[in-house]
Amino acid sequence: MNKVILIGRLTKDVELRYTQTNNTAVASFSLAVNRKFVKPGEERQADFFNIIAWNKLAENISKYLFKGNQVAISGRLETRSWDDPNGQKHYVTEVIAEEVDFIESKNKQNNEAILNSPTPINKNDDDTSDFICNGDDLPF
Repeated sequence: MNKVILIGRLTKDVELRYTQTNNTAVASFSLAVNRKFVKPGEERQADFFNIIAWNKLAENISKYLFKGNQVAISGRLETRSWDDPNGQKHYVTEVIAEEVDFIESKNKQNNEAILNSPTPINKNDDDTSDFICNGDDLPF
């Protein structure tokens, strides 16, 4: 199983590019994730992860996420390699994002506006709040 879940903040704005071969969207950014422990008298340390997203997810990320935003990333680790012009082999390990959830913006006013906006209610949704289950009625 290859599954990664990270919660952290973008260290810079998202970079959106398109591949030359088939014009596929690819977004890249760095995510700072605080370590859980802090040594007495020291600042909290963080790890920095390179994140890659493809296609529509890449385009949406580039529109709505900016430096300082806190996000949850779910995806997989991928290592790729290449040879430089001198014949030296290089390796890089990246997180390939499969799901990105917006958690918080550094802009508190924007957060309050989002939190205070009315939420539409769909009356066609199944309402099971008045359903009462009596254990005697269960078929098993």
